[in-house]
Amino acid sequence: MRPPILALKDVRLADGPKMLFDGVDLGLEPRSRACLVGRNGAGKSTLLKVLTGQIQGDDGERTVSAGVQIAYVPQEPEIVGETLLEHATAGGAPDYAAQAALTAFGIDPDKSTKGLSGGEIRRVALARAFAEDPDVLLLDEPTNHLDILAIETLEQMIEASRAAMLIVSHDRAFLERTTGRCFWLEHRKVRRLDKGFAAFDEWVERILAAEVEEGRKLDKLLEKEEYWLRRGVTGRRARNEGRRRALLDLRKVKSERMREVRGDMSMAIASSGMSGQRVAEVKEISKTFGDRTVLKTFSTRIIRGDRIAIVGPNGAGKTTLVKLLLGQLPPDSGEVKLGVNLDIAYIDQARADLKPDMLLKDVLTPQGGDQVMVRGSPKHVMSYAKEFLFSESQIRQPVRSLSGGERNRLLLARALATPANLLVLDEPTNDLDMDTLDLLEDILADYEGTLILVSHDRDFVDRLATSTIALDGSGRAVETPGGWQDFLHQNPGYFQPLAQPVAAAAPKVAAAKAPAAKPTKLSYKDQRRLQELEGLVAQLPERIRKLEAEMADPDLYSKDRVKFDRLSATLDATRRELEASEEEWMALEEQREALEAGKA
Repeated sequence: MRPPILALKDVRLADGPKMLFDGVDLGLEPRSRACLVGRNGAGKSTLLKVLTGQIQGDDGERTVSAGVQIAYVPQEPEIVGETLLEHATAGGAPDYAAQAALTAFGIDPDKSTKGLSGGEIRRVALARAFAEDPDVLLLDEPTNHLDILAIETLEQMIEASRAAMLIVSHDRAFLERTTGRCFWLEHRKVRRLDKGFAAFDEWVERILAAEVEEGRKLDKLLEKEEYWLRRGVTGRRARNEGRRRALLDLRKVKSERMREVRGDMSMAIASSGMSGQRVAEVKEISKTFGDRTVLKTFSTRIIRGDRIAIVGPNGAGKTTLVKLLLGQLPPDSGEVKLGVNLDIAYIDQARADLKPDMLLKDVLTPQGGDQVMVRGSPKHVMSYAKEFLFSESQIRQPVRSLSGGERNRLLLARALATPANLLVLDEPTNDLDMDTLDLLEDILADYEGTLILVSHDRDFVDRLATSTIALDGSGRAVETPGGWQDFLHQNPGYFQPLAQPVAAAAPKVAAAKAPAAKPTKLSYKDQRRLQELEGLVAQLPERIRKLEAEMADPDLYSKDRVKFDRLSATLDATRRELEASEEEWMALEEQREALEAGKA
């Protein structure tokens, strides 16, 4: 293994009385790809700043190889300058490289830096970092506020980059696709796994199981030593003073272990009673704003217990669709009929209800007092806040003192205490750590009400959605049973017309510097697509066979008309998908063969 070009050795850092790092070791070799995983508040963002040199450790050593250039994209980037191109070149990136990177992320280089959305800010910051062509790239929650297509563009740019990377992210699918090493920040130290994120959970489970066994042995030893101390230390004090000190050391270790046990979040959703069977009936609705068509025509039926995911590029109209479905915004044509007994809780991605000067206590008790009504029963606000891992000192602090993940947890705490049978979550995963995400998934899976979820987190959607509505930004909307992967399988190429101009933009700008060499093999994107198609062509016939077998039941239509219609629609879509996949696979395979023949 090559020596690291950026490393920390035995780094210690305290924040007042709180120790953040107590002997952290971490190294990045050239072109390595690693993730840094840890709970909210563990110090991941601070550790990235120590690596950049923005923060100095109290003790230990930071080493950087001579000439190494480091680029850092913080969790909340600041965009400065008159135009986005001016910002992207402010760190020394060549003009042509900055234009290419901005265009690849779908950003107009000449656009003003004023009035940018969260997604635009993130893409501009990432474009600047890649344009600088650094040796080391540190990314803090890079997928926050990005739509799924922008995340896929980011994955491609990471694959093509020569930089060593350390990535902090809660997005499991993203980390599985981009990393080959894991650093786990827990209990003020960093553990290292030389495998990709797909192996992380199993590795952590083994570590935790070993720690439980170690704790059990420690308890037994402590019990034995205390018995000995009570029986014999008086008469053998001088001879056994060393043993007594060893006992006290054991007690200290036990005490530290008990302090290290983190609190468990105790989420649950307050139910307001059952809604009607029909939550919403939507018939041929459309919506335009001026010259822009958000929705051409769309129909759906939402039944009690459905988990509806809404996906699509930023600006495609996902939040507008939610407001249409809830009756908060009238359609231009068509109609929306809402069911009866609906109680709605809505978490807005902008966190607009959280004012910086509000105290946490006031957010949870807007009517005053010190009680929160949780699932019909009063609970002291401090006890309820602890269930969401807030300390007693935090409860009287202003919202501005919270991290992004803590603000999201606070919104969840308030929303989940509100009696509701229709829960609407607009980008709920931003800034949450993976432990909180896993718990949120569990409670949403058990939720008896109806869920509408707007998210860019592919893994989160796959685990929860019963159907997925995709908007392409041109007014089209398609609904498919299942999650994100099911949508891709049943609607191949749905986003392709949208993605192609972005992918094609970068080479045109780069050509201003040097003529592009004639390709001798498929692009990374086409190679990856070819592999996906090979899998689909192999798997889809079996899927069709199983659907045909279910449809073969002669009594199915009379017994369950809804299931018959769903299976029939899925079978037709799968057959179309197989035909389209075979045609696309053949075209790419012919292209690959032609390129290889030209190389020869």
